[in-house]
Amino acid sequence: MKQIKDIVKSGELKRGDKLPSERELALRLNVSRTSVREAIKALETLGLVESKHGGGNYIKNDFEDILLEPLSIAFMLLGSNNSEILELRKVIEPEVAFMAAKNITENEIKELENIIEKLSKTTDSKICASLDKEFHYVIAKASKNHLLSTIVFSVSSLIEEYIDESKMYEIDREKVINDHKIILEAIISHDSKKAFIESKNHLN
Repeated sequence: MKQIKDIVKSGELKRGDKLPSERELALRLNVSRTSVREAIKALETLGLVESKHGGGNYIKNDFEDILLEPLSIAFMLLGSNNSEILELRKVIEPEVAFMAAKNITENEIKELENIIEKLSKTTDSKICASLDKEFHYVIAKASKNHLLSTIVFSVSSLIEEYIDESKMYEIDREKVINDHKIILEAIISHDSKKAFIESKNHLN
């Protein structure tokens, strides 16, 4: 498996590329076809490779979901609590908002405005939690840092559960929505410092 990963690391294989055949890989890497088959299966299990029926094996285009289940399971096994989720958010989200204010596109602004509009029109706390999660993920994407956006996506289900359990939309729905509007205004204005501060204030 390491040898296949090295090929990817070298840049020879990129996202969406088809892997060479098992026979070709076996000859190239000087290993048995069984070893190649096992390595590909392992990479498929990790979510790095996908097999298309009758079409061979491909490097996946989208890696955002590969950390989701492992992190969720690790969270449950470690017995982490909601305070740890909040601490994680305080570390990541203000910096992400800071970067998003510099790099956000018009389409991403429209996405965020649409989420705010939906939040304003619903009182269902579970829908609000889902939209809230989506709001912060779009900001993470707007940072244009793929590692950060992947991390935020990977913990998004935990964040949604935390938001739902905190009952924040039942306790003070208008303030929570207004906080999001203020963060969005700072990002639209490309005011990185204000976006950072308002994100931190919201989490506090």
